[in-house]
Amino acid sequence: MNSQICTGPLPAAGLSRRGFLNRFGMGLGGLALASLMKPAGLFASGTAGVDRGILGGQLHHPAKAKRVIYLFMAGGPSQMETFDYKPLLNQRNGEQLPDSVRMGQRLTGMSGNQSSLPLAGSIYKFARHGKSGAWVSELLPHTARVVDDLCIINSMYTEAINHDPAITFLQTGSQISGRPSIGAWVHYGLGSDNDNLPAFVVLITPGKVDQPLYARLWGSGFLPSRHQGVQFRSGKDPVLYLNNPDGVTPESRRLMLDRLKELHEHAADKLGDTEIDARISQYEMAYRMQSSVPDVMDLSSEPESVFELYGPDSKKPGKFAANCLLARRLAEKGVKFIQLYHQGWDQHGNLPAGIKTQCQETDQACAALITDLKQRGMLDDTLVIWGGEFGRTSYSQGKLTADNYGRDHHPRCFTTWIAGGGVKPGIVYGETDDFSYNIARDGVHVHDFHATMMHLLGVNHERLTYFYQGRYFRLTDVHGKVVKDLIA
Repeated sequence: MNSQICTGPLPAAGLSRRGFLNRFGMGLGGLALASLMKPAGLFASGTAGVDRGILGGQLHHPAKAKRVIYLFMAGGPSQMETFDYKPLLNQRNGEQLPDSVRMGQRLTGMSGNQSSLPLAGSIYKFARHGKSGAWVSELLPHTARVVDDLCIINSMYTEAINHDPAITFLQTGSQISGRPSIGAWVHYGLGSDNDNLPAFVVLITPGKVDQPLYARLWGSGFLPSRHQGVQFRSGKDPVLYLNNPDGVTPESRRLMLDRLKELHEHAADKLGDTEIDARISQYEMAYRMQSSVPDVMDLSSEPESVFELYGPDSKKPGKFAANCLLARRLAEKGVKFIQLYHQGWDQHGNLPAGIKTQCQETDQACAALITDLKQRGMLDDTLVIWGGEFGRTSYSQGKLTADNYGRDHHPRCFTTWIAGGGVKPGIVYGETDDFSYNIARDGVHVHDFHATMMHLLGVNHERLTYFYQGRYFRLTDVHGKVVKDLIA
């Protein structure tokens, strides 16, 4: 790959990266490489400081958050059934979407040919909760109890109207596939706080799949491959191909890796390809994970009170509640970016029943994660994010009845909440119109959201860049501003 890192020193002419490090001694780069080869000789197992990222631990400004847990509701949750209360929409249920509201905006092919676009008010009740008085749906009783810890953004918006480009946009900062994911950018910039676990872990709840997930959503794009997310699965093999095959002992695996390292180093000296170094680091990480992964995945040490907090599904590996509990354990171990995916929020039809099920599967666990982190003194420096790739239409897709309706994709406005990690708690930011169709005040674009997240981690989103194919890239592309009103 013909690329270079613009924020770090460049090798002298005619030298490979390894040759450059060897000539100029054990600087930060050489120290980091040496730690990958023989980590126990330099640092105690699991201690911070081994991988400090391209910034070398020198943040652009003081960080408020040390780590991120991103609860991604794939499919696009309806804002009108969760957090964006619209009584006028309920009053005008069944009337046609006014032209003055739609303003000629595009619709998807799934509802654009409907002869009628009847407004559909939510059948679920809303009430104010907490000192903030935030409106929360009856579908989310547990979330309602922690609402004063949340910063609810009702004015998120995107440009993508279909799932694949929309989820790609939220996860990588571009609608076009091939860019690094958020977690990859975080690892690239900030490194890791644990030598024995990946800095970026992905947890997917198995179940209903209406829209597929792709590994590129947590991929490294054009960044070195060591920055890609590592998926942890339920079952006896949480990470595929991690365990030794029958007949291979840990000692023989260690000998094999040592010889393989020598061959890779020889190739690196000849070719100067940074991906060879990445491959070495991944083999070494996999070796260390053979002991660290089973330990973090073992929930037997958790007291019964914790399982009660997260709900009965927390004892079922792979369920969303179990993944939320596992996310807290990974955060405790120093994992920088933990991405959870919960699928099935794409309710084009039968929305009332569908979203009720989705909320039952996630509500208690999301609230429990906030409570658990807060009790352990971790919420202050852990940024928790909840949301999907876009919102839903205020008109019904398909037939509208007294107790049933569907909603199409809607990029113009949707709801996301964030908590901890230096954000203002107990506020509702932004506002939509009376039909939750357009933003009325304080819109937050996807790039703004990413810029704000990076700011909370101590990173200036305009300065963390990577040179690739003739230009410098960043997570926020050439857009984005920090939404300072969200920051405590």
